Formats: sequence, structure tokens, C-alpha cells
Amino acid sequence: MPHYTALVTLLAILFYAYTGIQVGGARRTFGVDAPATTGNADFERVFRVQMNTLEWMPIFLPLLWLFALYVGDVWAAVLGIVWIVGRVLYMRGYSAAAEKRGPGFGVQAITCGVLLVGDVIAIIARLAHGG
Repeated sequence: MPHYTALVTLLAILFYAYTGIQVGGARRTFGVDAPATTGNADFERVFRVQMNTLEWMPIFLPLLWLFALYVGDVWAAVLGIVWIVGRVLYMRGYSAAAEKRGPGFGVQAITCGVLLVGDVIAIIARLAHGG
């Protein structure tokens, strides 16, 4: 069982929940009542962090779990932690200013690229060797 990957998955979900809490706080701070998602640039950046994280979760999680199954639990968990660190950097940067979101976005995107390439290579290798 990929226990480390399971723990990292829970951490990713907790991080996403944290971004939701941040949006709630930003609504109060910047006076943006639900269901509005626009009207204050500072609020909109906090909101986009949550939405961008949500947009990446269906890319990241399957790649992570395929990596755990075909490459290894520990390596998947390490890459999962790197992805979460990238998301935290993205959150900190983007919340401060839109032009500061790039480094964190790059870390998490490259991590997903590594997971994807690793998945493809590992799956093809297994198929080539009969299963």
C-alpha cells in the first residue's frame, strides 16, 4: 500500500481546504459578499489561488497515484511534497502581487511534468516487459 502517497494526498486536500478558509477571510477583509468573485483586486488574487489549486488537483492527484503505483510510494510522496511547496509559494506570491505568482506556479507545473513523464516511462516499461 502506498501509505506515504496517501498522507501526501491528505496534505494536498488540507492545503486546498486552507485556501478556502483564506477566501472566506478575504471576503470579510475586502468586503466582497458571496456570491461575488470580483470587485477587489486583493480579494481576486486570494480567490484565484483557491481556484487555480482546484484546477490543478485533477491533474496532480491521478499523476501522483500512478507514480506511486508504477514507480514507487516514497518517490511519489517526495514529488507530492514538492508540488505542495510549489502551491504554497504560488499562494504567498500571488496573494502579495499577481506578478509574483510565477516561481510557485513553475515549481508545481514542473513537478506535474516530472510525474507525467515518469508515469509514461514506467507504464510503457511494464507493458514492454509483459506486465
